Amino acid sequence: MLIWQLASPKWNLDDAAFDRSAASFDNPDHVSIVIHNYRWPLGLAEGEPKYDDLEKRLAQSPIITVPTLTMEGDANGAPHPDASSYAKKFSGKYAHRIINGGVGHNLPQEAPQEFAKAVVEVDGF
Repeated sequence: MLIWQLASPKWNLDDAAFDRSAASFDNPDHVSIVIHNYRWPLGLAEGEPKYDDLEKRLAQSPIITVPTLTMEGDANGAPHPDASSYAKKFSGKYAHRIINGGVGHNLPQEAPQEFAKAVVEVDGF
């Protein structure tokens, strides 16, 4: 729950939402998957070998040619780069939206209307 509070400090995570997520804790692999999820991006754990070729291609930071809309909540407490640092990676139609109102890292749950609107909007790019 701490990571949720840090990433989305203004999200009023209620018991019902926590209980829906907590079902995943019953998976016997939950702890190892979560730890791996944090270790792998830091280079502290190996990735899945069958994806090595894709990882090499992605590491070259190819230009993204498809229409793209990126979004950021104005209260996102999770580590993330500033949008200006990656905006030039898009050669197709591109837009970036800041979602205001205390929205954190979990846009689909914290701002479902704005998230859905963005999906429809980018489909029309």
